[in-house]
Amino acid sequence: MLRVLVMVSGGGTNLQAIIDGVHSGDITNTELVGVISNNYDVYALERAANAGIEGCVVSPKDYTTREEFNKGLLAKVNSFKPDLIVLAGFLVVIPETMIDEYENRIINIHPSLIPSFCGTGYYGLKVHEAALDRGVKLTGATVHYVDKGTDTGPIIMQKAVEVQEGDTPKILQQRVMEEAEWKILPAAINKIANSL
Repeated sequence: MLRVLVMVSGGGTNLQAIIDGVHSGDITNTELVGVISNNYDVYALERAANAGIEGCVVSPKDYTTREEFNKGLLAKVNSFKPDLIVLAGFLVVIPETMIDEYENRIINIHPSLIPSFCGTGYYGLKVHEAALDRGVKLTGATVHYVDKGTDTGPIIMQKAVEVQEGDTPKILQQRVMEEAEWKILPAAINKIANSL
């Protein structure tokens, strides 16, 4: 049984896709052991509670230095004893000590076809704004392992999504979530859970 810890910053739509995947049997051999948010009062924590998953907050605002926050975050992560950490819209830089400790056991979902529109500064709507500004006809999402770079780790899965006439960043973001993110993130977790 793969022990999965999900880390979130906001509404938790990707978290919901994972929860639904476990419940429907699309993700097998997997137990969701916890959800960590870096923000209080986010809907993702409600989603966790509704699914009977322990949720907690480790916020940089509760620590005086980044170093203390990094230590607190790692201690909380370790308390869940995860086999796999899933960054599902977690908008905090992961401390290098955590990447070392969980090498090849942290995955991230990114809303573009890496290597396009990725790296520092590319998150949320900014990714979709950049794709539309560039005029690309295809975008999509990527699940990749987390290394010490930003969106530079080995790619696990990708799915393309067509850009349509009249798309706004918000419309495109929604389509990428529905057609790519919510499909390949559960699929990647299932693949990892069943390849051990």
